Amino acid sequence: MHYFVTGAAGFIGSNLVDRLLQAGHFVIGVDNFSTGQERFLEQACASPNFRLVRGDTLDLPALTAAMRGAEFVFHLAANADVRFGTEHPRKDLEQNTIATYNVLEAMRANGIRRVAFSSTGSVYGEAQVIPTPEDAPFPIQTSLYGASKLAGEGLIQAYCEGYGFQGYIFRFVSILGERYSHGHVFDFYRGLLQNPEELLVLGNGSQRKSYLYVQDCIDAILFVVEKAQDKGSPERKPALSSSKGRRINIYNLGTDEYCQVNDSIGWITSHLGLMPNLKYTGGERGWIGDNPFIFLDTAKIRALGWKPKLTIQQGIIRTLEYLQANHWLLEQR
Repeated sequence: MHYFVTGAAGFIGSNLVDRLLQAGHFVIGVDNFSTGQERFLEQACASPNFRLVRGDTLDLPALTAAMRGAEFVFHLAANADVRFGTEHPRKDLEQNTIATYNVLEAMRANGIRRVAFSSTGSVYGEAQVIPTPEDAPFPIQTSLYGASKLAGEGLIQAYCEGYGFQGYIFRFVSILGERYSHGHVFDFYRGLLQNPEELLVLGNGSQRKSYLYVQDCIDAILFVVEKAQDKGSPERKPALSSSKGRRINIYNLGTDEYCQVNDSIGWITSHLGLMPNLKYTGGERGWIGDNPFIFLDTAKIRALGWKPKLTIQQGIIRTLEYLQANHWLLEQR
């Protein structure tokens, strides 16, 4: 297969690229390196089956040209800065929603009909149903990031209906693991390097979150996509199906557990052999749009045969060990 991956130099994107290449596929990766890292693609660039395109998903003509020859698109490029979204609202609109429109238009111009999209559990806002299933009613959106991702989902659904695309939407919890470059483990570890005696904690530390190890995330994505492409094992129960037989498939990705932020702090500080004084900013949210309880129902994808290999605690420790071995990443911000 010839795959096209947006955000190829990012945390999840670069891990996906490596996995596709290891499986013997051809991969075209595009990235503007606004947050992606050259070093994440060192292994991929050594492969004759990989072609890197330095470009932006907001440049539709260039994106269309780069996509030629691809058969399937993984659209992972996005602005993932939830915390500071209110300070630059246009960034979410452009990099998440308009960029998704451009990807779909580039696909249409190239006759490509299959796309997988990295969405987010944030589209559920502050869900009233916990654990939250894929068909839960959407509440008021609480973050610009979640709203922009939900708009991207809507565009993909409309292209599946209007142009016969087949779409796979994956709503993630927070992802952890190798090449992780932002999030609470990153912030806590960097903070403890600067001051091992005290740690600033946004909110009250009681926020309940679910996390998923990056390789488990990629296992799930490839499991669904490959299962659908295997003619001997067609998906018989798509999430939504039109009368014309065009399909959009939506899956939550996460573990069957959650933890408090305080739990994560305990695992991190114990691993580092530290006992810092915890300084809380207070309140049940760390920032506007910080959902105090995220826990997704993953029964749908588990029914297909997938399940994560690592617990949340194991994923957090793997992430911390990676950051300990790669201090250069801490210096990029």
